[in-house]
Amino acid sequence: MGEFGLQLYSVRDTAEDNLLETISLVADMGYQGVQFAGFFQTPAMNLKRLMDNKQIGAAGSHTGLDELTGDKLKETIAYNQEIGNSLLICPWLPETDRKTRADYQRTAQKLNEIGQICKDNGMIFAYHNHHFEFETFDGETGFELLFGQTEQELVQIELDCYWATHAGYDPTDIIRKYGRRIISLHIKDMKEENGKRRSIEIGAGMLDIKTLLRVGKENGVNWFIVEQEDFVGDPLESARTNINNLNKIFL
Repeated sequence: MGEFGLQLYSVRDTAEDNLLETISLVADMGYQGVQFAGFFQTPAMNLKRLMDNKQIGAAGSHTGLDELTGDKLKETIAYNQEIGNSLLICPWLPETDRKTRADYQRTAQKLNEIGQICKDNGMIFAYHNHHFEFETFDGETGFELLFGQTEQELVQIELDCYWATHAGYDPTDIIRKYGRRIISLHIKDMKEENGKRRSIEIGAGMLDIKTLLRVGKENGVNWFIVEQEDFVGDPLESARTNINNLNKIFL
């Protein structure tokens, strides 16, 4: 099966304060990989040494569009290659790139161009959804437009199962539709209180995590990435709970 990783945005405050120490703690919890949400000026050599020592892999890096163009993209690729990460993920689109159907079409072309440069440099490029991509334009969602007009070998999918569910879609249907184009799943549970939904520790919410893991495995997903955005306690303790519960669910 694929491996379990933690999106470090889940522990963003401690990661920003001390990235290396945070990764060390995450490795000790039993995660097999970390997915980055910023490097906080950490020298690549130091980061690679720590990851090698802790035997924890790079499960991708969330990288904004401003870091994926021109000379910035060259620098981004070089840094990630030095730390042993081969997967760059665009985590978000500014509103100006997603207001209309034409915006999504232009954005798809932009993603293709980034993906081609990544491929030429031995990297994999993917896009990570939120809920807004499921807005419909003339019968097609933004999600369908993005992945219908990008090349499969250039732009992979990191499917955020929480946000797909939040938008009213069954993530297992999406996994089955796109199959091995989905390189990674973001796994977080959902709780609804007073008509509002929020992310919560795995196993404490309404998502069928076991089925998501099974369908992901059946379709060759490489990474199952824990990401939690809302907390009532210590995010590091939530991260520990999440990996412990994931391991129990997948027994």
